[in-house]
Amino acid sequence: MLALSNIIKSFQNGEETVTAINNVSLTIQENEFVAIMGSSGSGKSTLMNVLGCLDTPNSGIYMLNNEDVAAMSDDALSKIRNKHIGFIFQTFHLLPKLDAFENVKLPLRYSDIDENEADKRANVLIDRVGLSHRKHHKPFEMSGGQRQRVAIARALINQPSVILADEPTGNLDSKTSNEIMELLTELHEQGQTIVMVTHEDEIAEYAQRVVHMKDGVIISE
Repeated sequence: MLALSNIIKSFQNGEETVTAINNVSLTIQENEFVAIMGSSGSGKSTLMNVLGCLDTPNSGIYMLNNEDVAAMSDDALSKIRNKHIGFIFQTFHLLPKLDAFENVKLPLRYSDIDENEADKRANVLIDRVGLSHRKHHKPFEMSGGQRQRVAIARALINQPSVILADEPTGNLDSKTSNEIMELLTELHEQGQTIVMVTHEDEIAEYAQRVVHMKDGVIISE
C-alpha cells in the first residue's frame, strides 16, 4: 500500500543543509499496524510527514496505492490526503468552536459527500468510538481521552486507506493511553492499516512491526 524507495529529505538551516531522511526505503502492506520509533531528531516525524503527503521529498519514489505521489503538486497532494489518509495528532487538532459531531464531519466539507451521508457517517463513527452521549459537547467540555476518540472518528470519516497516528497517546495518562491503543488495535483487527509514531516502548508493543530510526535512517525492524 505504501512504498518508499530511496527517499531523501533535507532542509536548509541557515547555510547548513540538514538531511532529516537519508536514503530511506520502507514498504507497508495493507492492514499492517506499524510503529516508527526513534529519539528526537531521528527523522521519524519527517518520515511521517512524507508518508502523509504533508511534505515532499527532495528525491526518491513514494508510491501510495500505486500512485507516485513524490512529485505531485500541492493541489494534487491535498486531494490525495483527503481521499486516502486519516490523521491522528498528539494535540488532537479539534476546532474549539465545533462540537464533537461537527469536528468529526469536518473533512467531508472538502468532498462531494452529501449532507445526509455525512451525518450518517459521523453518527456511526461517534458511536463506534463510544461517544454518542458526548456528540454535542465541545472539546473543552471533554477529557483528553474523549478528545482523542473524536480525533480518531474524524480520521475515519473519509474511509481512508491508511491512518497515520503521530504520538497519539503523548498527552494522555497511562490508563487512557491503553484505552486509545485498544481502540486502534480493534480498528486494525477490522482491517484498517495504521502507521504510528511513538517514543514509548509499551505503546509500540501494540503494533505488529516496529521500525527504529536514528540520524535519518532506519537502523532496525
